[in-house]
Amino acid sequence: MIVVKFGGTSVADADAIRRAVDIVRQRLDREPIVVVSALAGATNALLAIAEQASRGQLIGAVRAVEALRERHLAQATALLDDDDDGRELCAELSATFDELAHLAEALSVLGDLSPRSKDAIASIGERLSSQLVVAAMRKMGVDAEHVDARDVMITDDQYCRAEPQPEAIAEAARDLVLPLVRRDRVPVLGGFIGATKEGVTTTLGRGGSDYSAALLGAALGAEAIEIWTDVDGMLTADPRVVKGARLIEQIRFDEASELASFGAKVLHPSTIAPAVERGIPVWIFNSRNPGGSGTRITHEAPRRAVSAIASRSGIVLLQLRTPRMLLTHGFLRRFFEIFERHGVSVDVVATSEVSVSVTIDEGEDLEGLLIDLRELGDISIARDRGVLAVVGSGIGDGGEAMGRALAALAGVRIHLLSLSAAGINLSVVLDASETAPAMIKLHDAFFGEGAKR
Repeated sequence: MIVVKFGGTSVADADAIRRAVDIVRQRLDREPIVVVSALAGATNALLAIAEQASRGQLIGAVRAVEALRERHLAQATALLDDDDDGRELCAELSATFDELAHLAEALSVLGDLSPRSKDAIASIGERLSSQLVVAAMRKMGVDAEHVDARDVMITDDQYCRAEPQPEAIAEAARDLVLPLVRRDRVPVLGGFIGATKEGVTTTLGRGGSDYSAALLGAALGAEAIEIWTDVDGMLTADPRVVKGARLIEQIRFDEASELASFGAKVLHPSTIAPAVERGIPVWIFNSRNPGGSGTRITHEAPRRAVSAIASRSGIVLLQLRTPRMLLTHGFLRRFFEIFERHGVSVDVVATSEVSVSVTIDEGEDLEGLLIDLRELGDISIARDRGVLAVVGSGIGDGGEAMGRALAALAGVRIHLLSLSAAGINLSVVLDASETAPAMIKLHDAFFGEGAKR
């Protein structure tokens, strides 16, 4: 049994959906369970509709609903033609869009967009795409059956970033999904969405379709989880920046997780956590190049000094300086409790005897945070920063790799340098404008023609 997940670009239109069905057909002997994202761009469109409606811009929101309806109905017609099955599917999709229009009207009256309402609207993309994929599979001779993910992916009620309940998910998967597999049918679920035990719709957060696939694979003890996207796999660097970026055929779980957290968008950062716990290999494949070797993520991948380089932009660097840190017990605890109280996530940390520096995302609300932090000491804020992550399970061994990285960055102003506690990620904070040139230099140092392997 395997779990096969298709991202938004892999089900973007009728042609992409047909390619996805062909991929599934080639895996029927492995008992596939299929998880799909919304059509590319659909979730953004749905969230924009919710925002418009809640601001009272109902006419604009309704127009956007109709545009999205026309897009989905066009793909349904292209997949099934104008026959009875096609008309039935279009009627089902239109009923969902009628529901969306009613939600938009309600939001325009309320004038407020709660997290619960946002989840109700954001979930519609996967509900629609999973119906489209099931219809296409049946048309192409695959015995598929739709399973409402909200009946399987049981979560708590933290709307917009709900926490899955693994035991409840495993029980539901055994009751609703496994019997279909045993009857040689292909279950198809929407990713990203779930529901509370009371049946209220939730979402796992953006990128959560990968997470859904991994949770389902872990619940049923799948032999592998396949993530089908629009790139050939995980690469040694961002190919938009580094023309010579190379495919990584095998990579370790911890390295892949670090790369995902620091900007390698092939994977959702949480995706591989359930797979790690169960030792299930995760594959990354390109749906436009199904014959490619892809990337295999396992515990047994080769240990390398550096496996890849990732980057993130839109970083803010906060630095606290105070002599009160010197020989003071519990100071850092108080410092980080302020971030927890304000719900602000910290990425990179470096400390000295009288200062502590951290990076956070540009979009965070800083006003209240800074007021509380200033009670501890002097705060400086530097915007327009970027962070490079040089990731490898052996980067901390002996210092040779770190020395090579710093040599490659000669002449680049570095604001913060930190080696992760696990010793697999050397994070470098620098000016945002220097991020791309620095990535090129680092990639050449570790993967260029003259680089020492």
